[in-house]
Amino acid sequence: MSQNIINARVTFRNSPIHILERFTIKDIEEAYDQFKKHSGLDECVIIQTCNRIELFGKSKSQEVDKIKKTWASLAGLEEQVFDENMEVEENQNALHHLLKLTSGLDSMVLGEEQILGQIKNSITSARERKASGQHLNTLFDKAIRIGTRIRNNSGIGKGGISVGSMAVKLAEENIDELKTKKTLLIGTGEVSTLVAKSLQRRGYAFDVTSRTLSRSETFCETMGGTPVKFEEILSGFDNYDVIFVATTAPYFLVTYERITEAMKDKNKGMMILDLSNPRTVDEKVATIGGIKLMNLDQIAEMVEKNMNARLNKVKTVESIINEEVSVLEASMKRLEAEPLVKDVFKNIESLREKELQKALQMLDEKDEKRIKIIDELTKAVVESIVSTPMNNIRKASEQGNPEVVDLASKLFDYKKQEQAD
Repeated sequence: MSQNIINARVTFRNSPIHILERFTIKDIEEAYDQFKKHSGLDECVIIQTCNRIELFGKSKSQEVDKIKKTWASLAGLEEQVFDENMEVEENQNALHHLLKLTSGLDSMVLGEEQILGQIKNSITSARERKASGQHLNTLFDKAIRIGTRIRNNSGIGKGGISVGSMAVKLAEENIDELKTKKTLLIGTGEVSTLVAKSLQRRGYAFDVTSRTLSRSETFCETMGGTPVKFEEILSGFDNYDVIFVATTAPYFLVTYERITEAMKDKNKGMMILDLSNPRTVDEKVATIGGIKLMNLDQIAEMVEKNMNARLNKVKTVESIINEEVSVLEASMKRLEAEPLVKDVFKNIESLREKELQKALQMLDEKDEKRIKIIDELTKAVVESIVSTPMNNIRKASEQGNPEVVDLASKLFDYKKQEQAD
């Protein structure tokens, strides 16, 4: 492809959560501006979840060093830290990875549904900010459709275990008679939604808190649970036996001091599950007597032990992906010919209309029905002459023969213009 598709990523695959969170991009809107200005990318899409930060970009050349530099600047990091943690793939390999993402094959919980929604939100966000264009919009739309079809046909997500339900399962395994315990959910985002769904499905009562009471109330209306004021929670951790923390706060919300105070007069232990990225529970909390603290890294270990039932479907999904990636690659290559094809059709249509008007004036034709017949005739003639060579140019582009597109550009005197998609 003359247009390079690049994927640069830092994920749970090779970076534990405490390392991964350092690469978090805090201001996505600013990030899009910076990547477009400084990284050499014409288009870009950022996917950021609790388990990964990924950038998909389109450029005319290999821009990895510029991407590192821009990302390092946004995250406040030295460029060297990217060498150990960042993976980079291009073109076919990048497309293959995106299909693994949309089909659920690269998730911490194999086949989980959440990532598909996050990818949809990411491309929507990129579109709204005009960060993505024709190439990445086409790529993501097709990858989402293919991923959905793979999930439906393979059953890879059947009986899906999300990060939220995995966390609830951990609580069940570590707390006796969970239904009799007091449970708190801090946060109202995507991960909190998954936790709430799992708690509700299992029949557990739980309280919900977030920065504003109105947000908690709205959340509870649809997800269940009882809204509680945030201020009451900060001094009332001692009221709870299980706390799920899933926020995006850039600081420790559950501090060593607060939990130490909460455990002073508490006879029973407490389990805290930190599902946030960056983490919002101070690691030192784990050293307090009676506290069981678990984070996303530990959930990842449990995922490994509980996914055997789905592993036999992985080969099927990988086989489908290998077939689909070539189709996806052909679609991307075809885009290279589209500006030329559109330009040719536009110029020919302009000539057709011009000559049609001349002919109608010479005929002094007034009958609308006859004018429509003549108009349709000229369109059919143009279409029958032009469609075959244009489709051949598209096919040549799909098959990776850019020299045919270059030759056609000369034949049709096409002057390529750089336009914002």
